[in-house]
Amino acid sequence: MKINTMSEIRLDKVVINIGIGMNENAIENAKLLIKKLTNHDAGTTLSKRRDPELKLRKGQKIGAVATLRGPVALDLLKRTLDANNNTINSSSIARNSLNFGVKEYIYLSGVKYDPKIGILGMNINAAFSRGGKRVELRRRKPGVIKKSHREIGRDELLEYLKKELNVKLTEGS
Repeated sequence: MKINTMSEIRLDKVVINIGIGMNENAIENAKLLIKKLTNHDAGTTLSKRRDPELKLRKGQKIGAVATLRGPVALDLLKRTLDANNNTINSSSIARNSLNFGVKEYIYLSGVKYDPKIGILGMNINAAFSRGGKRVELRRRKPGVIKKSHREIGRDELLEYLKKELNVKLTEGS
């Protein structure tokens, strides 16, 4: 039986996000940590709205973020899943994506504690897609992709994660 290569699920990108708050030194430490983990420079995240209770102004720096693609993204995804013992919560799987957190960066393999950085956790968001996504996104002659091809169901994504990354599912909130 022939398998359609366009229907195969692929890792599109992995976004690593470390939310800190308004401490400038902690944000620089978060950027340093992302550089240490990925060998890529991190950008800063800005607050989208004003929140007087948290003493946040609109446009204030509140964290560090980096987007990875290709083999580097797959490597980071494997390392972060390994830090969580290859288990994810069922609520972590959304439409075309997987979201989970790592409580402390020292759980990642090959990373040692750095007293300058301190203890930081991070959020990982992995986006998945199928072949042909560019057809819809390109500027010249964009096409239309059927919803059944564009959207990857939870069960389908879970099967991919089990097969490719040896992920186990836990139930809970």
